[in-house]
Amino acid sequence: MRIAIDTMGGDFGPRATLRGTASALLRDSQLSAILVGPQHLLDAELDSLPASLSRVRDRLQTLAVDGIVASDARPSRVLRSREPSSMSRALGLVAKGQADACVSAGNTGALMALGMREVGRVKGVERPAICAAVPTRGARACSLLDLGANVDVAPHHLLAFARMGAMRSRLIDAVARPRVGLLNVGVESVKGTAQVQEAHALLAGSESDFDYLGFVEGGDLFSGKVDVVVCDGFVGNVVLKSSEGLAQMLSAQLGATLAASWRTRLMAWLARPALTRLSRELDPVRYNGASLLGLASVVVKSHGGAAAEGFAFAVTRAASEAREQLPSRLAQALEGTYSR
Repeated sequence: MRIAIDTMGGDFGPRATLRGTASALLRDSQLSAILVGPQHLLDAELDSLPASLSRVRDRLQTLAVDGIVASDARPSRVLRSREPSSMSRALGLVAKGQADACVSAGNTGALMALGMREVGRVKGVERPAICAAVPTRGARACSLLDLGANVDVAPHHLLAFARMGAMRSRLIDAVARPRVGLLNVGVESVKGTAQVQEAHALLAGSESDFDYLGFVEGGDLFSGKVDVVVCDGFVGNVVLKSSEGLAQMLSAQLGATLAASWRTRLMAWLARPALTRLSRELDPVRYNGASLLGLASVVVKSHGGAAAEGFAFAVTRAASEAREQLPSRLAQALEGTYSR
């Protein structure tokens, strides 16, 4: 299994992406990677690998490309550019069959646009969607899609998103019959826009291998009662980023409260095992990596702010989807769903 890595995306540059990739390879002896980026930067980072990670160096290849997609570049401009970039070359390796999946922490819009150009879409998919996991009170995470690829969608697109999300939940998360909900402003049947109402009718009336629960609200994302939540990209992106901001605020507030006095510091010391376990379970690093579902090959977007450990989880996510041949199995599941 070989993963193509766009090493130049994200806030921390090639050090984080390269070390994160090495960490993923260290955990999985069947993985190898092609690191794409400026050769002098890749060589410098390879030479500075810690001893614990240098053991996988023989499974790390490099492909020299000097061009970089800027974090604020417009996707349309990126598509028009004739200069190869680390992102386009990494996707090209997948398109040519030289890699099984691609991982990038770069510009999301550019990654989706270049992904559609380089690897194409699953047959029958009009709109690929971005899908990520969020932690819940239950035993497993909840998949949320779309997270920003499609701001304006038709009802039949939401039906396709539900099918793609459910298929991924079955194959990757081992959920035999995923529970799917449609995000709305309320669970009552009379609420929501005409678009959401029509999507609800399509989902309720379609034959499927998942359980459609109907409308769900924002709080249901974290309840553990639903496995896949579907919405348009505008709503999904706002929900995800608001959740991330809330988690950061609560963590900071909890730390400040526990350090306020000797009594609270004592309480924190006594509760340290439980707090450590909670922090580990809710750590957003564990959920890093958003799948670009609907592309004809596996492409995973790592959070731009992810450090090496978080990037490693994105690489592992990509490897899992490639092993399960997720795109081709999505094509089978979506065949005949819609062609408008």
